[in-house]
Formats: sequence, C-alpha cells, structure tokens
Amino acid sequence: MSKMSVQDKLAILSDAAKYDASCASSGSSKRDSRDGKGLGSNTGAGICHAYAPDGRCISLLKILMTNFCIYDCAYCINRVSSNVPRARFTPDEVVKLTVEFYRRNYIEGLFLSSGIIRSPDATMSDMVQIARKLREEENFRGYIHLKTIPDAAPELIAEAGRLADRLSINVELPTDASVRQHAPEKKPEQIRKAMADVRLRGEAAKDRSHTGKRPPRFAPAGQSTQVIVGADGSSDAVILGQSTRLYGSYGLRRVYYSAFSPIPDASARLPLVSPPLVREHRLYQADWLLRFYGFGVEEITSAAPDGNLDLEIDPKLAWALAHRGLFPLDVNRASREELLRVPGFGVRTVNRILSTRRQRALRYEDLQRMGALLKKARPFITAVGWTPGALADTADLRARFAPPPQQLSLF
Repeated sequence: MSKMSVQDKLAILSDAAKYDASCASSGSSKRDSRDGKGLGSNTGAGICHAYAPDGRCISLLKILMTNFCIYDCAYCINRVSSNVPRARFTPDEVVKLTVEFYRRNYIEGLFLSSGIIRSPDATMSDMVQIARKLREEENFRGYIHLKTIPDAAPELIAEAGRLADRLSINVELPTDASVRQHAPEKKPEQIRKAMADVRLRGEAAKDRSHTGKRPPRFAPAGQSTQVIVGADGSSDAVILGQSTRLYGSYGLRRVYYSAFSPIPDASARLPLVSPPLVREHRLYQADWLLRFYGFGVEEITSAAPDGNLDLEIDPKLAWALAHRGLFPLDVNRASREELLRVPGFGVRTVNRILSTRRQRALRYEDLQRMGALLKKARPFITAVGWTPGALADTADLRARFAPPPQQLSLF
C-alpha cells in the first residue's frame, strides 16, 4: 500500500471529526502574542474564522489523531469492525498542521480527538505530546481542546489539563443501559469517575495557597460532554434529566447534543434513519431554559405525554401555551422569574426591562427597542398602550406560531 500524504490524511480525519459536536471555544482564560513572544491568540469570547464543510463558522482545526479504534461501539463509524478508509497522524504532523493553519489565518485553535489505538494510555500519551509540543516548543498560545479518554491514567489527564484550555469526556448515550448495550467496552461508571476527577482538579487549580500563590492552571475553560440523540429509545425527558445531573454533579460548561447519523453496516439494533435535526435544536433550546431561565425538566417536557419536545414550536412557547392561566403578565409589575417565562423575552431583555421600569413605566414600543420578539410575546403581556384582549384566549393561538402545513411530494 502506498504511503498516504498528509493532505489525504487530513481529508479523512477532518471528515471523521464532524460527528463530534463538543468543540466550542468559549470560556477560556485570555492569552495573546502581541508581546512578540509567542504564537497565536485566544480571546475569552472565542474566534470564528474557519468554516466546517457544512458551512458552520468555527475557530478550530478539528481533526482526529486517528480513526483507527480497538473498540466496537455500534453507533460509531470508526469502530473496529467498520469498513472505512483509515488514517493516522503522527504527533509531529498534527503540530505542523496546526501551526501552518494558524500562520495562514485559517484557524486560531485546535480541537483534537482520536480513536483508541493500542491502549487508552498510549493514545492519550500521544495527544498530550501534541499539546506539549505546541505549548512548549512552538509557544502556541491559541485555544486547545482535547477529547479525554476516560480509561487513561490520571497523570496523563492531569498533564492534558495543564496544557489544554478545555477537556471533554463524552458520555455517549443518555442511559447506562444504552451504553452497555451499544458500547460494551466502555464503562459508564469509569466515564463519570474521569469527569469527577477533572472537576476536582479544576476546582483545586482555582484555590490560592495561604501565601496567595495560585496553583498551576488546569483546563480553565472547564469540561464538556456530548450525548448522541436518537440512537436509542430515550425520550427528551430522559436526555434532559441526564444533562441536569451532569451539570450539577460535574460542573460542566456545556452538554452538546448530536443527532445520530446512520452508518454503513450498522447493527440491526440501531435506527435506520436519523432523528429530525430540529429535535437536536429543540434540545439545545431546552438546555438553555434549564440553565438560565429557571425551568425544570418536568415543566419543559410535560406538555407531551411521551416526554418529547414539540418539534413545531420552541419549548418556552409550548410551556406558555400549556399554562395560559398565568398570562398575560404586566411587564411593569411582574417579577424577574415571571418575565423570564414570557416567550420572546431573553435574559438581556428582562434585565433591560427591570432596569428601565425603575425610572418610568414601559410602553409596548419600548419593548421592541429592548430586543423583545413581540410577535411571540404580545399574547402573553400587557404594557402601557397594549393589552392582548381576546388574543390570549383564542383557540388557534398555537396555530399562529406553528409552521404552516406543507404539501409532501408524491414522487
């Protein structure tokens, strides 16, 4: 077999990395090279200068170190029994690619994941070597996100956290039973143990000594995880319940939701079609409500008897329609908690409302200038110069927000 070029490897391993969604670059500490002593920059807000093949704007060189894998996870296209082209980067090749891509202004960071080759320790050691060379030999100060291997030795994970901005460990599927069924080599309890270890190391890195000295940094952008949606029969209520536990127990920055993609030669236990992508979108919206709007999982998912989110309208609007008796709310009197539940009101809009109404009464026109989506909000609020009247009680209120029916093709 002829030797594969770096370009050929890049084509295979960048495409293989598209199934991993957990690569946002927000939340890290700020570093830059404007002093002329380093290479690359990393702002706390993240950078979006590169583009994925599907058009999404990203900031990272997102690749696998290799798509070889000794595991046989049924849902993974890179499993050992999969018949796909294989490739493998050397650590030096990844370092060179990252530096060259940065110098061409393609990227400002690296997201690195990998299949398991030889053993978890051997694979994690190579990934740490890449990060070490970037930081210590190339003096690279850009963003680095490493996908951590749960079974790797704790000292390897500790060094990975010292070098990287963010670590992530995928829980893979929503329930332990599904992981054991579809990924028998992986142990859910070991995944959680590794996540707990990352959290403890991250918290320890924030504690100052009695002299005020800070300990060495450890993954300042925290950790994230990814859940595959639609590969098993888990409802949205089960998925969001798992996410809530993960946020609470391990201090995750983000849970990413990735719609299952059917793969060639898949197990008969897996679905033949992928779930609608809008389901993934609704889960992200619900996740936001759980983290920033004071909703509970039961509130968000109780609208449907099967525990799944409404695919036609967003979860906050679905909740408001199911609780019309609580509306309309007077924007000049309602509490912050109540205003956060109004469809079309975001956190910033609510903060502006609370700040402005201390000075004067708010009119309907003021809300639009504050960023409110009044098309959604107006049936649920009152303000000076506005009352929804019978609009809030109309039988077809949901139909006003749901997308119009479409004629399906007969061919």
